[in-house]
Amino acid sequence: MPTVAQSSTPETDWVSRFADDVIAESERRAPGKPVVVASGLSPSGPIHLGNLREVMTPHLVADEVRRRGYEVRHLISWDDYDRYRKVPNGVPGIDESWAEHIGKPLTSVPAPAGSAYPNWAEHFKAPMVAALAELGVEFDGISQTEQYTAGTYREQVLHAMKHRADIDAVLDRYRTKKDPSKPGGTGKKPQQKPVDEAELEAAEGSGAAAEDDGTSGSSYYPYKPYCGQCERDLTTVTSYDDESTELSYTCVCGFAETVFLKEFNRGKLVWKVDWPMRWAYEGVIFEPSGVDHSSPGSSFVVGGQIVREVFDGVQPIGPMYAFVGISGMAKMSSSKGGVPTAGDALKIMEAPLLRWLYARRRPNQSFKIAFDQEIQRLYDEWDKLSSKVADGSVLPADAAAYARAVGTAAGELPRTERVLPYRTLASVADITAGAEDQTLRILSELDPSDPIVSLDEVRPRLDRAESWITAYVPADQRTLVRSEPDASMLGELGDADRESLRLLVEGLDTHWSLDGLTTLVYGVPKIQAGLPADAKPTPELKVAQRTFFALLYQLLVGRDTGPRLPTLLLAVGAERVRKLLGA
Repeated sequence: MPTVAQSSTPETDWVSRFADDVIAESERRAPGKPVVVASGLSPSGPIHLGNLREVMTPHLVADEVRRRGYEVRHLISWDDYDRYRKVPNGVPGIDESWAEHIGKPLTSVPAPAGSAYPNWAEHFKAPMVAALAELGVEFDGISQTEQYTAGTYREQVLHAMKHRADIDAVLDRYRTKKDPSKPGGTGKKPQQKPVDEAELEAAEGSGAAAEDDGTSGSSYYPYKPYCGQCERDLTTVTSYDDESTELSYTCVCGFAETVFLKEFNRGKLVWKVDWPMRWAYEGVIFEPSGVDHSSPGSSFVVGGQIVREVFDGVQPIGPMYAFVGISGMAKMSSSKGGVPTAGDALKIMEAPLLRWLYARRRPNQSFKIAFDQEIQRLYDEWDKLSSKVADGSVLPADAAAYARAVGTAAGELPRTERVLPYRTLASVADITAGAEDQTLRILSELDPSDPIVSLDEVRPRLDRAESWITAYVPADQRTLVRSEPDASMLGELGDADRESLRLLVEGLDTHWSLDGLTTLVYGVPKIQAGLPADAKPTPELKVAQRTFFALLYQLLVGRDTGPRLPTLLLAVGAERVRKLLGA
């Protein structure tokens, strides 16, 4: 199996190292032909952010190869001819009646009620296609339903059936004990390295979901017909003749049929044979796989031997990729409801940021995508990286990840014209509840020397921040500015607190900008302590500042915490601040 070269300099990022190997392998195997990389996705349910790594890993490598002047094909095999395995949780528009379709091809299962799409597969494929377009991912989509039902793989299917004993022998190497129906067998299932159950569930939708090797009945057959009566794959091949290609099968529904495989298109190779067949058929040079498909006896490992010994092909360079989580969830599984998809992520973050999350980590490194407050820190990190790129202080590997995030070989992705901190935009969206006139007023006052004159300047980041506030910040954490002063609290204030409020109110007019108000709110406790405005913070001063901040929050929003105070003050407005502070 081809492996990753380690000859690149330490500063070279992981994408460049894989691109080096892919180019070398492609020139060795198929000089002068397009470089082929591949992904596989099964639209069995929402295609989540873990599945997106199946696409982004080869995409980033393919894009680097394109940047070097090579023609590249990135294939995405839509495994829509896979069987419908179970009714997923948390999908609107379905109920347990969909269980009657278990065993049918995904393209033969009705879409959820109210869907605009003709079947289950198309319903879940469409949002992924839209997200990939927004992410700048170029690909050639291949429907496996179309491939199999058109007879595209006919010769490969007949070849696999003819060499079923050879395939069985490869699989047998990973069975600790043989099938009792075969000579000398005892029936123990193949032994594999234990895989975390959540990881196996998370693999659904990856195109490598089924670890089926075709062992059933008294003989081994790597082909599974879909029943001519009930459409399900609950079938057993009972006989096959290599010369005539006559195949007989029975189904649990009671139906039985004899067909000629040389003209029969209603079935498919089992996964452990189907995958390596496609490697050989398409000439795939690079395709990653999840950790659950890289353990001993699993599809990628076994496939490497089947592609070589049966289909006279070569296994792709195939890095194992780790799973992707979200803040608050260790792993994602499409079998559990509410698992975020690429489309969900793109509602709250710009495409370059989402690309960056996949580009900056090697495939075997797991990472999390933030849907909670952590997204603000993530954006701060992204903006800091952007500044380092601009001033030339960025490290080479970080610069490469940034370049891969903001654009592709085809050009740069759209991004926000004028960058403001995400946390600032989120705070403004929180306080204004999306009112555009108030939002523009506040943002125009952030920097009076260079005011924002149109919200279009801060889009799409503003829209993403508003979406995050609306969808992911609980109602009890939203900011609600008081409509009237808290007379009781104001009446009970001591002299020191009254003095701090007086100092703040007096400074509003001369400090009415984001930077000015930042200086003001941090400076009031310094002045009260007899310190200059630029005094270094001491433990005592930090305590005084926190106490002052809590007082302001209580008087303005009725809580001890809230959005950053300078942003909150701008949002409330000087006149209303004076009113709420009793001035």
